[in-house]
Amino acid sequence: MTIYHFVGIKGSGMSALAQVLHDMKFQVQGSDVEKHFFTQDALEKSGITILPFQKENITPGLTIIAGNAFPDTHEEIQEAMKLGLPIVRYHRFLGDFMQNFTSIAITGAHGKTSTTGLLAHTIAGAKPTSFLIGDGTGKGEEGAEYFVFEACEYRRHFLSYFPDYAIMTNIDFDHPDYFANIDDVFSAFQEMAVQVKKGIFAYGDDEQLQKIQAKVPVLFYGFGEENDYQAKNLVKTTDGTSFDVFIRNTFYDTFRVPTFGDHSVLNALAVIGLCHYEEINVETVKENLQTFQGVKRRFSEKRIGSQILIDDYAHHPTEIKATIEAAKQKYPDREIVAVFQPHTFTRTQAFLDDFAESLQQADKAYLCEIFGSARENHGKLTIKDLQDKIDGAEILSEENTSVLNGYDNSVIIFMGAGDIQKFQESYEKQLL
Repeated sequence: MTIYHFVGIKGSGMSALAQVLHDMKFQVQGSDVEKHFFTQDALEKSGITILPFQKENITPGLTIIAGNAFPDTHEEIQEAMKLGLPIVRYHRFLGDFMQNFTSIAITGAHGKTSTTGLLAHTIAGAKPTSFLIGDGTGKGEEGAEYFVFEACEYRRHFLSYFPDYAIMTNIDFDHPDYFANIDDVFSAFQEMAVQVKKGIFAYGDDEQLQKIQAKVPVLFYGFGEENDYQAKNLVKTTDGTSFDVFIRNTFYDTFRVPTFGDHSVLNALAVIGLCHYEEINVETVKENLQTFQGVKRRFSEKRIGSQILIDDYAHHPTEIKATIEAAKQKYPDREIVAVFQPHTFTRTQAFLDDFAESLQQADKAYLCEIFGSARENHGKLTIKDLQDKIDGAEILSEENTSVLNGYDNSVIIFMGAGDIQKFQESYEKQLL
């Protein structure tokens, strides 16, 4: 019996894949740093062993799945090499694994995780479906026909995948520590497009995606008239959004999602298009769209006293704008307070003005120190450089979160891809 050992099992993709294999009755274990990450909760609930990093974890008979963040010099990978064990990088393993299903890759600069979660939920209501979501959620369904998974463009990792379908939510410049510019990002998506085997659903209002060439049909979705799948007549309320879908300018049906902002309509439209193409019953699709509970760390709400606290992964200017827009739709009469922790020095440097512009959409902005990463832990600029560009912005430390007490009846959005949760936890503790 193969025993899979995950080096870096708390990574969002890694933890999700570990759950998929565990559900499929494989023996799974893994190792990581001892700091708590929200991704480990589901692993512990499944009874999957998580060990602290040490070379003694590596024993004969294991197959090593190595997280992309860990170099070959890592002590566990070194030990595995010494013992002659099979070592497979996460994205390579996933590329082979998906060949057993009708595979659907969801990729794009923004919206991947939410769209993957929504598609997995919608298809699973109709056909047996396994899925891997970038919020650390994974499921291996017995007899699954479909495999829905998030495909990340960083370091061109998604070029290990040859999926049946791809949903491309947008192309935007991000990961400035790797990509040179928007053209470099586009070239990665273009390479990925050529590897898709049945069809691509691309956001047609995105000028970069309009240029995508493929060997398979490219179907466009969006708000513009020229799209194959068009959303029209949006009705936005404080409990969700309804909209009409037209397929090649012919009315198809009316749908409703319990989510907020234009981006949530676009995510749903991509899912509707793919389900229509795969001939999944439209009534089932309508029902499942309405029962979607969301994914972790994407507009995750908590009500404490008169305040609404929202935890969100937004770490790019485009995502910050979308999150604030969603909060304004749901809570039009409340003040919106943004608490933002920039993620990586290179991203903060590259998007300094854009971050300032997007955070100005909130009524008040608080900034936390820049979160480094395993790849970079220092830079020339500081959080003060961003503060100087935002009217009235203040620096927030983990020790002084009580300043947020002053915002009665407000929505406070904690945003970031680092450890922004510790600021929210600190604030909640002092409220008790």
